Amino acid sequence: MNPRISMITLGVSDMARSIRFYEQGLGLPRMDSPPTVAFFPLNGSWLGLYGCEALAEDAGVPAEGGGFRGVALAHNLGSEAEVDALLEQAVAAGATLVKPAQPVFWGGYSGYFADPDGHLWEVAYNPFCWIGPSDDAGE
Repeated sequence: MNPRISMITLGVSDMARSIRFYEQGLGLPRMDSPPTVAFFPLNGSWLGLYGCEALAEDAGVPAEGGGFRGVALAHNLGSEAEVDALLEQAVAAGATLVKPAQPVFWGGYSGYFADPDGHLWEVAYNPFCWIGPSDDAGE
């Protein structure tokens, strides 16, 4: 197996609100797609948005549930200032600040926000190595 994550799909309760958050609020580029799904190409994978009920039905699991989902998405940046700026941008776009950015036990700097559906995102700076595909911010 060639290890990769091709797409991360988030189940959302309000497609229009979530599209606005990711496209306009965070500035992710959106691909043309049917109205029941949205795709955003990332550097090496895609982010997908799909109705929560429909996603649960597709997987054959119950749609109800809440609280901590046991997963967090992470976005690494090239500096502490970039972490602070992205957290501010996310909150201005409708995210909830879960944990303000701060130095962390492993020597980096990170904070968390929750998107409009409660999906956790860690925004981090790792001074020891760049995580993910190369881009201008990480090298």
